Amino acid sequence: ISGSIERANMLHLHHSWTPNIDRLAEDGVKLTQHISAASLCTPSRAAFLTGRYPVRSGMVSSIGYRVLQWTGASGGLPTNETTFAKILKEKGYATGLIGKWHLGLNCESASDHCHHPLHHGFDHFYGMPFSLMGDCARWELSEKRVNLEQKLNFLFQVLALVALTLVAGKLTHLIPVSWKPVIWSALSAILLLTSSYFVGALIVHADCFLMRNHTITEQPMCFQRTTPLILQEVASFLKRNKHGPFLLFVSFLHVHIPLITMENFLGKSLHGLYGDNVEEMDWMVGQILDTLDMEGLTNSTLIYFTSDHGGSLENQLGNTQYGGWNGIYKGGKGMGGWEGGIRVPGIFRWPGVLPAGRVIGEPTSLMDVYPTVVQLAGGEVPQDRVIDGQDLLPLLLGTAQHSDHEFLMHYCERFLHAARWHQRDRGTMWKVHFVTPVFQPEGAGACYGRKVCPCFGEKVIHHDPPLLFDLSRDPSETHILTPASEPVFYQVMERVQQAVREHQQTLSPVPLQLDRLGNIWRPWLQPCCGPFPLCWCLREDDPQ
Repeated sequence: ISGSIERANMLHLHHSWTPNIDRLAEDGVKLTQHISAASLCTPSRAAFLTGRYPVRSGMVSSIGYRVLQWTGASGGLPTNETTFAKILKEKGYATGLIGKWHLGLNCESASDHCHHPLHHGFDHFYGMPFSLMGDCARWELSEKRVNLEQKLNFLFQVLALVALTLVAGKLTHLIPVSWKPVIWSALSAILLLTSSYFVGALIVHADCFLMRNHTITEQPMCFQRTTPLILQEVASFLKRNKHGPFLLFVSFLHVHIPLITMENFLGKSLHGLYGDNVEEMDWMVGQILDTLDMEGLTNSTLIYFTSDHGGSLENQLGNTQYGGWNGIYKGGKGMGGWEGGIRVPGIFRWPGVLPAGRVIGEPTSLMDVYPTVVQLAGGEVPQDRVIDGQDLLPLLLGTAQHSDHEFLMHYCERFLHAARWHQRDRGTMWKVHFVTPVFQPEGAGACYGRKVCPCFGEKVIHHDPPLLFDLSRDPSETHILTPASEPVFYQVMERVQQAVREHQQTLSPVPLQLDRLGNIWRPWLQPCCGPFPLCWCLREDDPQ
């Protein structure tokens, strides 16, 4: 089971606030230098499922789109990628995904499901093919709605002005024009105004719905039902498949704005709505652990708990922080290199097999889950492509002292922003930043006023020489090392840049799934459980 959340500071919370996650860590192995392959969900999830940097599969952008923008877009995890679910399915495992997907759905029609979880090795899917967003609840913190409304209103004003000008010119005989362009410009203005009014509802119906396998079950979602429905689905999957091998990926919708939380958890946390949402998620973890206990599966189940990426510092309104925080680590969600965006929780529990309470400070990656579970299942890692993950089992068992990762690359979209080098003979973890975002305002730790920090353009700095940090002594990345302060500065730079060159030689050009052509809304790709745009259905009974 892999629980995937959207923030990196779970393990920094007080013991009593997340007792179930804490219990996992106490009974299992905790990875303190666990790294995601991207600082945003779509590319991070692609890397997790394929064991490959997202730039290899094309699950990145070069124009600032960063993640899949619409369910009705044609981009997604390419069909020629082999997920660990696909390999485990071939080895006889029942494979399920419950919760968030956000790796695409359709290619050419609203029902081809070319990117669907069932086409990537999962037998069963229940959840959101897209992602829970602020726009699903029409929050002021908006991913698309506010921007679209502003653009439509501007175009309405332009066309309305054109129509009025033409009418005035026609009536005063100053502009020799027929009534036809007047009528068309007026009708277009009315259409834009109407679209601006309804665009919020369109987004809710287009992106915020639930599916069971290929069937839409709830469009739009009824949020107070979602958590009980997901837990009911998890329990049902475990009971159905407890007599054979199974892989279950529980991908929580928590803790992402709009922080949808059931009433009995609201107001319970000292940390506001975000804390309430974290505590509800922890309770969900407990419910799943209890189900494993009741079904007699605890001792035969390897559990993995992690996060897509770090906390979203820019998700802030007034003095209220809705996007989490990253403790001592600099930066956050969307930033290609800073630790706050990519250092995430990592917990493995397997009673009787993995030593309880073990803490590992070696560099590990979400991509490592791929070869680890494939080899545990008796499968073979594909030999026809580069797999960047490394088998974690020797490290988890304690039979290996060091991680197999000497270098890890840190991308922002398709641009390499940073790299780390584990110099094992010295026990040093070097971090080199080639590019960093310009924080706004100056001196802040994030790009406030934007949804996310950029990866390229005028709002990033290309460092010459690159910035160097020793994460072993400075995990907060506050002390920039220089040739004057670090005797081996040039040797470290030369070794890391050599590793970068060697890594880049292994890359092959592939279509970028998140660029404009694959990442715009196409009406004919929009899943709808009624005649478009009347997408409304409720096909699930209320959970007990």
